[in-house]
Amino acid sequence: MSSPSKRRDMDLMKLMMSDYKVEMINDGMQEFFVEFHGPKDSLYQGGIWKIRVELPDAYPYKSPSIGFVNKIFHPNVDEMSGSVCLDVINQTWSPMFDLVNVFEVFLPQLLLYPNASDPLNGDAAALMMRDHATYEERVKEYCEKYAKPEDIGAAQEESSSDDELSEDDYASSDDAIAGQPDP
Repeated sequence: MSSPSKRRDMDLMKLMMSDYKVEMINDGMQEFFVEFHGPKDSLYQGGIWKIRVELPDAYPYKSPSIGFVNKIFHPNVDEMSGSVCLDVINQTWSPMFDLVNVFEVFLPQLLLYPNASDPLNGDAAALMMRDHATYEERVKEYCEKYAKPEDIGAAQEESSSDDELSEDDYASSDDAIAGQPDP
């Protein structure tokens, strides 16, 4: 692969052709959302998250930026921003990895094996170490409350701009009067 942009396009197409639902944020191919399901046999099984992915200009030589849009209770995910503290992505990224690896290996590993000693969410890390049963209840509570199919739609609406949300609100009153066209 001669250029980062060709590799980026190829990796994105590979992700789109896999089982992941990908939604582009704008006309470019550098920002998009991916629907991610919690790994089987984990506390997060049954949860669905919208993941925001931003590819830097230097991708694949520089790692993608990954963040959860809807809330998740996890020691290595910032509860407010959704930023992921993922060693493989942030520090040991290699051009050998691709976007499918992020969703089939890195994120499932993160959810299956949280690291309380390197937290972005101190409350989740402390609870995980101090009272694991309550931690598990809280994870499941967040899955029920924030990680259902309807939540990824709501999360998307929250991230839309005011202009997009208000277009329908300001529909011309002429439209309501117009009625059906003549036969």
